[in-house]
Amino acid sequence: MTSTQLATVTLRPQRPERNGHPWVYAGEIEQIPAGAEDGAVVRVADSRGRFLGMAYLNRASKITLRYLTARDESIDAAWWRSQVAASLARRRDLPRVDHTNALRLVNAEADGLPGLIVDRYAETLVVQFLALGLEPWRDTIVAALQELVAPASIFERSDVAVRGLEGLPERSGLLAGDEPPPLVEIYEGPARLLVDIRTGQKTGMYLDQRRNRAAAGSYARGARLLNCFAYSGAFGVHAGLAGAVEVVNADISAAACELAERNMALNGLAERHRAVEANCFDLLRSYSDAGERFDMVILDPPAFTKSRGAVEGALRGYKEINLRAMRLLSCGILVTCSCSQHIDDATFLEMLRAAARDARRDVRILEHRGQGPDHPMLLRAPETRYLICIIAEVM
Repeated sequence: MTSTQLATVTLRPQRPERNGHPWVYAGEIEQIPAGAEDGAVVRVADSRGRFLGMAYLNRASKITLRYLTARDESIDAAWWRSQVAASLARRRDLPRVDHTNALRLVNAEADGLPGLIVDRYAETLVVQFLALGLEPWRDTIVAALQELVAPASIFERSDVAVRGLEGLPERSGLLAGDEPPPLVEIYEGPARLLVDIRTGQKTGMYLDQRRNRAAAGSYARGARLLNCFAYSGAFGVHAGLAGAVEVVNADISAAACELAERNMALNGLAERHRAVEANCFDLLRSYSDAGERFDMVILDPPAFTKSRGAVEGALRGYKEINLRAMRLLSCGILVTCSCSQHIDDATFLEMLRAAARDARRDVRILEHRGQGPDHPMLLRAPETRYLICIIAEVM
């Protein structure tokens, strides 16, 4: 079917700041032809009938349209292959520059492939299909990845709640190639890390923090380090390899603590490490009350809010853990992160100022960082800028 034969969805007049955004919400749409099928590609026109682009349609989602391209072109197997190839080409030099065999190959909207995530862990690709419009193209995408990357395995991790918002069931399992091992070993610079791609967080680990882990490690020499919300202990591994004299990896999950122990041992750091299974809010409070002191504290919590309406409560949580961490530092380094897309940089820094006032500590910002280059951002879509990583000296 040529693009001119597709149904055309007409938009209402849009606010200037919404022009060019990759998402169109239901309230921004004037008319959808009755015969247009959810999950299909449609043409999009503005209120004057002028062509805007090609998009997926899904009436069941608040994000009713997701733009694929601003060009009037056919969306076919060749188009998908070319888009995947372009995404891979943008990252061509990253494995060499970052000395890693684990990175994001496709970052959804930011790579012009809305709802599609592809992460590489050594010879295994982990894929997430997060939009209804991807479903007709699953086999096409897998075939393109097999041709262009030639991995040993392609494994699906579409077992996430966001699929429910698209009217889709959660799904997980092997898509192509050999069954991957229970834990896939990767490297990031000098660090060797085991990744649980079947049941681990995200697609197995937080690849967006790769450069931040290396940066944090550069401050760790000689430090006694507390790594909160540690998950698999990757921040702790980098710090230990950089010369931290003691690493405490704390997480509420017993499985995460076990994996952190294995990762520290894999890097020859077992004697300088201990894992603590605990609620990090409670642990920070108990350490503070007991007068414990560390030279470095890392806070990398999960997102405290998934909606704008919960931002106030999330900020209270961020302030509490940062205040407690500041009190644990005699005079040292705080690495504090947020992956809550509804909390921007200015809001996060104001929270830190409030925490520092309450803790009666002076704080010097050394580095203000974000997600790595394999997780690119779209200037017109603030939602794609979600990760904040502050490295600060607490005095």
